[in-house]
Amino acid sequence: MIQRKYIRDSVTEQIQIVLNADINGSGRLFGGRLVEWMDIVAAVVARRHSGHNVTTASIDHLQFKSAAHINSTVVLVGNISYVGNTSMEVCVKAYIEQLNGSRDLVNQAYFVMVALDENERPTKVPGIILETSEEEREWQLALRRNKIRQQQRKIERAEWI
Repeated sequence: MIQRKYIRDSVTEQIQIVLNADINGSGRLFGGRLVEWMDIVAAVVARRHSGHNVTTASIDHLQFKSAAHINSTVVLVGNISYVGNTSMEVCVKAYIEQLNGSRDLVNQAYFVMVALDENERPTKVPGIILETSEEEREWQLALRRNKIRQQQRKIERAEWI
């Protein structure tokens, strides 16, 4: 039987300083570079939670709220927000950290990660233990997002036929 795990046990934080190679022609952080960093954080969270290698199935609600520039300190924080049978939803938030330590949210996205067994087939993941009212609220919102994803997949399948 697969044990349930606490959300706090897989929380992941990554720090990046925006360098010249990360900047686009407008002097801002490439959006793709930020998504790459966020995807890595989501993968680490999902690997820690599931104990398996994972793959990214989808990215939802990628929202750029403001830009990051050269020499910005980017702090990425990820946590599990929902688990299904073989999939996990991971919320990743990206902040610009000011020199005084304050943080401004610049991006947030939800990654759906699927756990893979040794044959790269989907495998069951542990459930989660909700400890706080914020975790409960995020779980309820994740249930809605999951339902929307399921409806969207049905629409897409119908369009492919």
